[in-house]
Amino acid sequence: MTETDLGLLLLRLGLAALLAGHGFQKSLGWFRGMGLARTAEVFESWGFRPGRPLVLLAAGCELLGALLLATGLLTRVASAVVIGTMLVAAAPNAVNGLWAHLGGCEVTVVYAYLAACLAVTGPGHLSLDNAAGLPDGGGWGAALAIVVGALAAVPPLLRRRSALRARPTS
Repeated sequence: MTETDLGLLLLRLGLAALLAGHGFQKSLGWFRGMGLARTAEVFESWGFRPGRPLVLLAAGCELLGALLLATGLLTRVASAVVIGTMLVAAAPNAVNGLWAHLGGCEVTVVYAYLAACLAVTGPGHLSLDNAAGLPDGGGWGAALAIVVGALAAVPPLLRRRSALRARPTS
């Protein structure tokens, strides 16, 4: 085991823990989260309709991404899932700019960025991808994972935009 492999393992585990925490906050209300019903109301206010199924989808994507990253299995697929999910999650706060202390989208942008980095580097030797002999990163596969993740964010963002435009003004 090299320092690089240990660093990649720590990066994967840290990002996975944070993603799982967010998924459990949304779905189960753990870690001082709002839970499914209240999060669905917030999603609807942000233009993500119908709220409940989209909360379940978002939480499911966060938990799937977390599981795959933690184990280092299908790392490029995990990266694409996380990138797409985080780009959608960034949208409601993007109007506030980048910085989190101003209500911005910093956290989701950092998570997407870290997932993109893992698509490029691969999970390292301490992973199920390595045990299975799957590609370890770099090249066209990494670019494809990043592009697929970004493109996956487009439909929900377009639906949100339509929903916000159709919202009655008071």
